[in-house]
Amino acid sequence: MTTTDEGKSAASQQMQENLDKIEALTQRLVEAMSHRRPHTPALDAPGADLYLSASAAFMKELADRPSKILEAQVNYWADAIKHYVEASEALAKGKFQPPENTGPKDRRFKNPLWDSHPYFNFIKQQYLISAKAVEDSLTKLEGLDEVNRRRVEYFTRQIIDLMAPTNFLATNPDALERAIETEGASLVRGLENLVRDVEANNGNLLITLSDKDAFKIGENIGTAEGSVVYRNRMMELIQYKPTTETVHKTPLIIFPPWINKFYILDLKPENSLIRWIVDQGFTLFVVAWKNPDASYADVGLDTYVEEGYLTAIEQVKQITGEKKVNTVGYCIAGTTLSLTLALLEKRKDKSINSATFFTTLTDFSDQGEFTAFLQDDFVDGIEAQCKTDGILSAYFMTRTFSFLRANDLIYQPAIRSYMLGEAPPAFDLLFWNGDSTNLPGRMAIEYLRGLCQADRFTKEGFDLMGETLHISDVKVPLTAIACETDHIAPWIASFNGVAQMGSADKTFILSESGHIAGIVNPPSKKKYGHYTSEAEISSPNEWKAKASYHEGSWWPRWGEWLASKSGRKVKAREPGDADHPVLAPAPGTYVSEKVKV
Repeated sequence: MTTTDEGKSAASQQMQENLDKIEALTQRLVEAMSHRRPHTPALDAPGADLYLSASAAFMKELADRPSKILEAQVNYWADAIKHYVEASEALAKGKFQPPENTGPKDRRFKNPLWDSHPYFNFIKQQYLISAKAVEDSLTKLEGLDEVNRRRVEYFTRQIIDLMAPTNFLATNPDALERAIETEGASLVRGLENLVRDVEANNGNLLITLSDKDAFKIGENIGTAEGSVVYRNRMMELIQYKPTTETVHKTPLIIFPPWINKFYILDLKPENSLIRWIVDQGFTLFVVAWKNPDASYADVGLDTYVEEGYLTAIEQVKQITGEKKVNTVGYCIAGTTLSLTLALLEKRKDKSINSATFFTTLTDFSDQGEFTAFLQDDFVDGIEAQCKTDGILSAYFMTRTFSFLRANDLIYQPAIRSYMLGEAPPAFDLLFWNGDSTNLPGRMAIEYLRGLCQADRFTKEGFDLMGETLHISDVKVPLTAIACETDHIAPWIASFNGVAQMGSADKTFILSESGHIAGIVNPPSKKKYGHYTSEAEISSPNEWKAKASYHEGSWWPRWGEWLASKSGRKVKAREPGDADHPVLAPAPGTYVSEKVKV
């Protein structure tokens, strides 16, 4: 046997071994998927009414203006056939190459073979032609109300993205090249990754976005020095160790969202907002929320306000000896902070001196990109699931947020992990993103029904703890920071909520970038700028038209505003006091708890 034959034999043997591994892994995958918990079907697709509305609009269009439908169809046929002819002519010339026009650029098609190989180029161009035809037909479809139009466009985009040739092994040159180079080992590793993810999520599929072994909370992530000085069933209250000899008299409490965990504000020293605040001479407390299980089924927004916000405020007042505190609320925690402020106004309680809102929605009249999920078909399904589970599982939350950016958070990671067989990257932000939390069932439904759907806080009022609360009851001095490309809390919607608040002292800052990067934007990076405006906070477009752009982070500007609300300097405070002994070092115990999803 020649050396070449021996090499071929070894390669064949390796390939067969890998095929055997794939068979064994496939059996494991089937076994893992058999343990998948059943859930309400309404959580998987829109209700029949949307299909009926879309079909009715199409049939009406076909009856009233058949020329428009026919024109769209003919244009599609023309583009598809034209490309087919061009590709055939290129091959007929005896050269194995695509037509001269290789089609529009798309970041999903980075491999040179998409432009140089006639097979892959033909598939790419036909996909893009078809996708454009579908999108164009939707823009011309009349007879749908705005909500259903948004929903049809959203779900159509999901189908278009799903059908991209990059998502299938036979039409993904990167995956095919890797499989050949590795004698099929990449496919084995990919299937191992897939089985691992399904087994880790009780038969459900959630893609692992980052290396879970690369980070340990409190060791190389979330490491700002501090202590847990109070704990109840809802939260741990962390007081951070001062880094200055003196601090401002009025303490600051940050209420982070309980949809995610608080250490987004303390990922690493160089981008830690927590460290930066402490370094500016503020006494800082941060609430670390409990990750609820089914025993929290009856916890509502009133519980978060009573046992979270009001309790934290009272404990901080006791520890510092101050009568007032400054507050920060981020995302849903900002929404709930606004409810707390309205409640305290009703009670004539002056405990909160000022409030800062990070990417906060209080006006839900425009549901933005969540329109697809905030209609009764999905919310009814969520409510049914919450009644069964006691919680809104982190699985459903993560899945929903991921589909808002499907190419970035689902398809591209799946390709890398399952087709190319790559290990997840060691990326702190993605690690945090995958560290999911559940929501108590009652709280989730109150938030979705009363705030997101009915928008009661800006309309007739939201009933909470014996009071009817209205956005105009928010009267403390405030600053709101919104982010220009935020798809979770669009800046205009955030602005419109602030405009309706009753405060005489209001500041609005618009940061560049999105929901996370626009907030976690340290001055040292000099990455994203921000806008301020002297215009009245009433019309977002007028405000933006008169706004001035400033390079760099908004942190120092906000720090100056906060200092003006925080009184004189006093001797720095060490965490806790005689009545509040240190219970644990920061970041505490609740932040590391893993709850079954």
